[in-house]
Amino acid sequence: MRARPRDSDGILVHREIRALIEAGSIRAIPSVRGDQLQPASLDLRLGEHAVRVRTGFLPENAEIERKLEDLALYRFDLRSGGVLEKGQIYLIPLAEEISLPEGVRARVNPKSSTGRLDLFTRIVLDRASRFDDLAPGASGRLWVEVAPRSFPVRVRTGTCLNQIRFFRGECALDDAEVRALYGRAPLLYDDRGRPLPAESVRFDGEGGIFLRIRLRGEGPVGFRAKPFSGIVDLDAVGAHDPADFWEPVFAPRASLIVEPEAFYIFASRERVVVPPDHAAEMLPYDVGIGELRTNYAGFFDNGFGWNRGSNPGTRAILEVRAHDVPFLVEDGQVFFRLNYFRTTETPSVLYGDAEAGSSYADQDLALSKHFRPFPSGPASATL
Repeated sequence: MRARPRDSDGILVHREIRALIEAGSIRAIPSVRGDQLQPASLDLRLGEHAVRVRTGFLPENAEIERKLEDLALYRFDLRSGGVLEKGQIYLIPLAEEISLPEGVRARVNPKSSTGRLDLFTRIVLDRASRFDDLAPGASGRLWVEVAPRSFPVRVRTGTCLNQIRFFRGECALDDAEVRALYGRAPLLYDDRGRPLPAESVRFDGEGGIFLRIRLRGEGPVGFRAKPFSGIVDLDAVGAHDPADFWEPVFAPRASLIVEPEAFYIFASRERVVVPPDHAAEMLPYDVGIGELRTNYAGFFDNGFGWNRGSNPGTRAILEVRAHDVPFLVEDGQVFFRLNYFRTTETPSVLYGDAEAGSSYADQDLALSKHFRPFPSGPASATL
């Protein structure tokens, strides 16, 4: 039986993350900036150089620099910018170092923009036996492994690809708790702003809610990455013509076949709400056949979709890649699940507030913030 959570259990919010910084548990050169702090997470910055490596690895019994003596192909400076080529693997030291206190663990996710660009990333530490998960007492400089899958990208010292969350005690809601949370304030809405009744929601029995893909509506239902494109500059927000990188996808019969190894962006049918005193994580739905990879980035800070005017909730964005064989996807098909977590308190700044600098607070079907809105016009990719 799971231990009953204590009042102090939960994901740490920005006030406590700031306290970790002040206590020296999070160190950085240059110092952590205020705009790196989100309601319940901290953005992590790339350091001054990158290493092109011939393979990814876990340095379970060694320091990363020692492993690089055998695996590095070349190094290059990022202070004035550098290009990470599609299909290659890079290891980059981050500006941040950690020294987690007893009782505090951490987990790292790609940022939303990172996932929408099909950048595969994972965090590693000296002598680590796992990616992305950091146990209490973990200490040292963080490194990020980056593998661009669809586009070459230009990055610089200070570019943020990942965000870190800090946990104390039992944070995840169990099935009874997430049902009770839904009863107090609906977590899912339809397109007309009406809350979905709990009896129509699929709970997974383990503290999660199943959500579905939307393949109906006017205009494109998704976007597919073009196989050959130019470079996406990650510091150039709203500067790229989406037509140079993406094809709109239409589904006149509310279904489509996802092509093997192509990368797609879709949206959820439901509009999602994360209450101010909770956070959430989007996880792939295991269809049991291993052909589909969904969502690279999955953390939702406190307040996502909360009080969004006359149309409550915000759609979740799905990053999808099929493997091995084509895969038929139909409107309303269960595609992922959302797990909810308690936070230690309600942060004073919520996702979507002006102070949070949120890029996707009012998103519908949306590419990453680096692209201008897609031009209207005739269908260019009907499946």
